[in-house]
Amino acid sequence: MALAGAELLLYPTAIGWDPRDDAAEQTRQREAWITVQRAHAVANGLPVVVCNRTGLETDPSGQSSGSRFWGTSFVAGPQGELLATANCDEPEILVVDIDLARSEQVRRIWPYLRDRRIDAYGDLVKRYRDE
Repeated sequence: MALAGAELLLYPTAIGWDPRDDAAEQTRQREAWITVQRAHAVANGLPVVVCNRTGLETDPSGQSSGSRFWGTSFVAGPQGELLATANCDEPEILVVDIDLARSEQVRRIWPYLRDRRIDAYGDLVKRYRDE
């Protein structure tokens, strides 16, 4: 996205777990989601604003226990550092000052975009890699 001129990434999500999942599984799922979102900031050298639903949505079919959305909206800086994190269980508004000029400084320190190996990208446009 940064290569296309983005200065900030917004990731609105509605993700949660099955309420029947045990606490350890719930923690693993949420931590993986946070890690992936923070990695978008690092990979692009841009701040990322991530918002996620809270609350329970029941399954009208009765086939499952529904989804418990875990909230935990946050803002990460261009190195993936957490600038602000919202509550897990209740809706909350975050107000965060974001220094967009810092992205250029970070890209000079960590030149991921400059040093990428575009010669190795050919297989990315294929569904399956041919041998």
